[in-house]
Amino acid sequence: MKTSHLRAAQSVPSTQPVGPVAAEAADLLRQLVAEGHLSAEAAEQRTREIAAELAATGGYRQSDQELLQGARIAWRNNPQCIGKFYWKGLEVWDCREVGVGGCDESGLFEVLVEHLRLAWNGGKVRLLLTVFTPTEPGMPGGPRVWNGQLIRYAGYRQHDGSVVGDPGTVELTEAVQRMGWRGQGTEYDVLPLVVQWPGGEPRWFELPSDAVPEVRISHPEYPWFEALGLRWHAFPTISDQVLELGGLRYTLAPFSAWYTCAEIGARNLSDTNRYDKLPAVARGMGLDTTRDRTLWRDRALLELTAAVLHSYDQAGVSIIDHHFATKQFVRHEEREHKHGRGCPADWSAIVPATSGSTTPVWQRRYEPTRVHPNFAPQPTLWPSGTDG
Repeated sequence: MKTSHLRAAQSVPSTQPVGPVAAEAADLLRQLVAEGHLSAEAAEQRTREIAAELAATGGYRQSDQELLQGARIAWRNNPQCIGKFYWKGLEVWDCREVGVGGCDESGLFEVLVEHLRLAWNGGKVRLLLTVFTPTEPGMPGGPRVWNGQLIRYAGYRQHDGSVVGDPGTVELTEAVQRMGWRGQGTEYDVLPLVVQWPGGEPRWFELPSDAVPEVRISHPEYPWFEALGLRWHAFPTISDQVLELGGLRYTLAPFSAWYTCAEIGARNLSDTNRYDKLPAVARGMGLDTTRDRTLWRDRALLELTAAVLHSYDQAGVSIIDHHFATKQFVRHEEREHKHGRGCPADWSAIVPATSGSTTPVWQRRYEPTRVHPNFAPQPTLWPSGTDG
């Protein structure tokens, strides 16, 4: 495994190449100088090298330093993430050579599996970004996976309109079924990964079980809770974002981190357009669900979130609670201001889904400014069939 790590320090080069890619490359070098990762002299030399490479090939290859520090800054700049306090701890696995020249989908898949194993780390989840080859000059895009996350559960639409599994993945599930995949039809069938190179046909691959650690959800006080059969995968790995870095676009750059308990308990398992488990939890608690005035949803939401936190702790899997996460975010914001930087953030993404007003971010206001480098969403690749 080749992990990019170096130092950097730079200032503004006096001779900047012309063109959008060159301009963004120069801007990245400026940032590396300003943050002490690259000297002004080294940046000047690097600017000339990039200009020559762009003139000769239409593209350029970023150094390990530029890749690592740039990816960390991209995470810091992303307005959607509450965990940016830890941005300096992000590890970058450089896999830019995988499949180059051969469009080897199976080889790319094996690296994705290894990414999951490395990020899992026996439950001590690592902050890991794996970077594959960027979009080449003249090409419509780079390698992609269809999945929004490397680990997600299938959603099976029933004849009556209901869904078994995750309603959030119904269209993707139907797309891979049209490709020949068949799941077991349970609530927690792990979807296969669909890998595609630009201009090539998509291929799907089943994830091995050791790359998909899961946590079964129980409650510290309610013995009946475990009978609900709830579970969730141990950590998220975002895989549908493009890393926009120094004028290059890395269309496949899966990023693993740890969960906050509210993401699972108050969103994935609770949202009415996801698993919608609050009625079942409320029934187990003996709550009156006939009237909103009983606040049964609120009470069930709290206990489900508490169950998630308890279960991950019992399983020895990294997870943080929303109070800790928001306090760390405020510390990150204050630290950024001391360095003369802003703190781009989307308030709706930073405030947790449960007990938001009890956290320190509630009364703060943020601007979801988008600056480079950064991560950005990409359009889905799968065709929507006549069955939806």
